[in-house]
Amino acid sequence: MGFLGPTDQSGMQTTKPTTKQTGDAAEDAALEFLQQQGLRLLMRNYRTPGRGGGEIDLILQESDGTVVFVEVRKRAQPRFGGALGSVSRTKQRRIIFAARYFLWRWRQLPPARFDVVAWEASGLFWQKAAFDADAW
Repeated sequence: MGFLGPTDQSGMQTTKPTTKQTGDAAEDAALEFLQQQGLRLLMRNYRTPGRGGGEIDLILQESDGTVVFVEVRKRAQPRFGGALGSVSRTKQRRIIFAARYFLWRWRQLPPARFDVVAWEASGLFWQKAAFDADAW
């Protein structure tokens, strides 16, 4: 039998979820929320090939055809700008790079935008058009 981690006084396991597990759960909840708003999932955890590329948590499409590239962030504490403020300029650049790569094969470019779904201790915030590709 392998080591299962620390336990509390009742013998129940008290292992905290990993950062990946927490992130995956936040993505699951964000996806469910966005689908309830009428968006359709195109792809999840899209990565460009090679090193130094980008990754996009969720790629969805609005009913009007707009492709929505979504970064999901979760922060327990509001320090340093919280979840929404944690999408750095470097991260934005990588998301934009991945979005361009994703759209490269489309015959006709659809309207697109970059959203952030931020999970804070106080709840979920959906920031539409959180940043703009034209800035890069």
